[in-house]
Order: sequence, then C-alpha cells, then structure tokens
Amino acid sequence: MIDAEKANYPIAFMCRLLRVPRSSFYAWTNRVETPTQARRRALAAAITTEFKASRQTSGCRRITAALNRAGIECSVGLVADLMRELGLAAVQPRAYKRTTVPGREPVAAPDLIDRDFTADGPGQRLVGDITYLRTGEGWLYLATVIDLATRMVVGWQTAAHMRTTLVTDALQMAIVGGHVADDAIFHSDRGTQYTSAEFEAFTAKNGIRRSRGRTGVCWDNAAAESFFATLKNEMYYRQTFDTRARARFAVAEYIEVFYNRRRLHSTLGYRTPFEALTDHRAAATATA
Repeated sequence: MIDAEKANYPIAFMCRLLRVPRSSFYAWTNRVETPTQARRRALAAAITTEFKASRQTSGCRRITAALNRAGIECSVGLVADLMRELGLAAVQPRAYKRTTVPGREPVAAPDLIDRDFTADGPGQRLVGDITYLRTGEGWLYLATVIDLATRMVVGWQTAAHMRTTLVTDALQMAIVGGHVADDAIFHSDRGTQYTSAEFEAFTAKNGIRRSRGRTGVCWDNAAAESFFATLKNEMYYRQTFDTRARARFAVAEYIEVFYNRRRLHSTLGYRTPFEALTDHRAAATATA
C-alpha cells in the first residue's frame, strides 16, 4: 500500500500512520531475489508449463520425471510443494461400470496370464477389453488391444454395437500394424464377444492363444481395465460428445497422440509406450 501511494503521500507520513518502520519499507523496496527464490520461481514456471502439456493429468511424480528428463533437476517433494502453492491438482479417477456379459455357449480357455501383466518383448502378451462412451446419439463402444511389454494401445475400434466384430477389428488392427508375434497370448475377460465361436476361429486363424480371467473378477484383467479408467478420467469425463463421430475422433486423438506418444508411465520407468517400443526394437537390433 505504501509503495502504491508514495506518489500521493509522504512516505514518512504513511509509515507513521501504519506503524511501519521506514527502514523496513526501504529494505522491502530494495530487496534482492535470492538464488533459492529464483530457482523456485523458475521451477514453478516449468511445472505450470508441464502441467498444461499433460492436459492437467500429471501429478507431482510424473511432472518430476518429465522435468528431470528435460534436464531440470528437482525432487518430488519440492514439486509437490510448488504445485500446492500454484493450486495445481491432477484430475482424479472415477468409478466406472463393467461391460462383461457372459455368453450362452462360451468357448473355454485357460488363464495364461495369471495376473502377471508383464512381457519379455512386444507382441508376446496382449490384453483386451470393451468399454462404453455416452454420446448425444447413443452409446459408442470401444474395444482395445494393449501390449503388456510397452503398455501401448496397439489396436482399437469403436462401433455403435458390441458384436464380436468390434473386438476382432481391434485385434486385426494390431495384427496389421505388426504388433502381434507368432503364438502370442491374448487375454480378456469372459464377455460374450471373447468367448464366442467367431472369436475362437479368428484367433486360431491368426495363431493367437486365447486366455481368460475368472468370471466377475476384475483384477484378472486389471491392465486393460486400468487403461479405460485412465481414458475416462483424463479425457472422456472432461467433455461432452454430441455425436459418435466426435467421440471417436477424441478417442483416436487421445490414444494415438497423447497416450501412446506423450503420456509417461510409471510402470515403464516414466517412459512413453512409444519410447518403450523403440527401446525394445533397438535392443533386439543390437543383439541380432
């Protein structure tokens, strides 16, 4: 207040009125930013930039990893402290429904994953599932195929129905893209699409081994369901879709632009799925 009114009133008068020592006022006006203050200010700006780049989805750990990758040294504690000061909080997950509907005459398959959501290399172990998105035109169903070695969404498809072709089209995308190895395992829940004779014929034709979790046990396909929770939390719940076409475009942009190539994953050592795939391929080439 004194600094703002010094052109209108004598400084000595205002200091006396507000009971502020003149020495304190002059010390304040001549203050010099310390190295610590300068570092916190610069780091706060970098945190804000990274938070916006992550579409407000990154918490303190992922932002710390991103800044360290960029050569900006900082700790999780310091980033968390500055994020609190800046009022930056990542979007929080919500609960969601499952779409598993048991088939009338399911084709049996063992559980070849047994909750071990890892793989030695790309294309060897894949997981898939179906979720739904509400639009102004009705439901839009999304099927995905995720590589456990890279956590990359290597195949996906949307449709206004939940027929078996929805999941075979998603798996076909992964096959065409070269993301399915010989004798690969594809793991899913026991939904009617994945237990149908049509899906059994498709996987047999393409040399893929089928794997199923137990009925009603979501943890048996946790990697696939975790992706849907992330997609809905970071993209779907934050906007509305008048048409299925608009929702499909948003899904494509989220998966192909952000999730696969921009979003850092703690399970990958804070790399993106595309970086993990590139690293696997580089290692394979070096040992060939």
